[in-house]
Amino acid sequence: MARLSETQRAGCRELLETLNPAELRALSDTVTNHLIQPVTREEAINVILTYSESAGELLKRKKVNRDCIFKYLAKHNVVVPPSSEKYQLIQRTLEHWKAAESIAKPVTQAYENQKEEYQPGDIHVLGLQFCDWFYHLLNSQNPLSGQVKGEWGPQHFWEDVVLKFSYCTSTQNMEEYRGSAMTSLRLLALVREEKLMLYPNVDCGGMKCVNSPHGLVVVAVAGTVHRDTLCLGIFEQIFGLIRSPHGENAFKIKFINLKIVGQEVLGSGELLSKPAIEYQTSDLQRFYC
Repeated sequence: MARLSETQRAGCRELLETLNPAELRALSDTVTNHLIQPVTREEAINVILTYSESAGELLKRKKVNRDCIFKYLAKHNVVVPPSSEKYQLIQRTLEHWKAAESIAKPVTQAYENQKEEYQPGDIHVLGLQFCDWFYHLLNSQNPLSGQVKGEWGPQHFWEDVVLKFSYCTSTQNMEEYRGSAMTSLRLLALVREEKLMLYPNVDCGGMKCVNSPHGLVVVAVAGTVHRDTLCLGIFEQIFGLIRSPHGENAFKIKFINLKIVGQEVLGSGELLSKPAIEYQTSDLQRFYC
């Protein structure tokens, strides 16, 4: 029987604490096949955590419903589309816990060695963490998001950052901005003035990461663009990250390429829920130049 990690156990406990006593009793009976009869809520939670085969198996239980998981992710600043299916929320929750565990190890430990080289797993975790941070922070600036606004600003970008922004709706347009102030303001306008929300798809090929021997990390991510509950299209965004000398394991953004394609261009029959990055590793490595 696989045991839950400390992070998974704490997360599952938090989810279980939202269930009422009858739900906890029923779930305990299911997990133990009625062999253990807990008396209190705390006993029921401990029994469920002890006898669940894995975190994924526990999250799939009917009593741990979709809304419960969605609210948990929102509470922990993990932004997911409101239309997400339960299996998508489960996968995102497991990824969130995996990223949290890596922080405690610490996350970018590969940076601490003299070679400053990543293993593939380290790069992927870094990409997950960056996407969690960036899109939550950006989306929180949307007045319709209902989230507490984070500290958005030019401090997250290098002074010579370049933003290339293209969007294809009824016409195709290309914009370019240079400098941390202009880049920060243009991205802010997308969510604050245009009321857009960007939801990254970090699974099923929606995110890829590579790193150069010189310290540049390239994160490519695809996702969907929403305004309130309406899906407007898809986006593809490529970031160049360089470690900042200020703060342990801190990164600042060196460049951003953002492309948005409207649903009218994609066609009404094209599925928008799982956009993927089409770049291969060799393609992303060209951004080192």
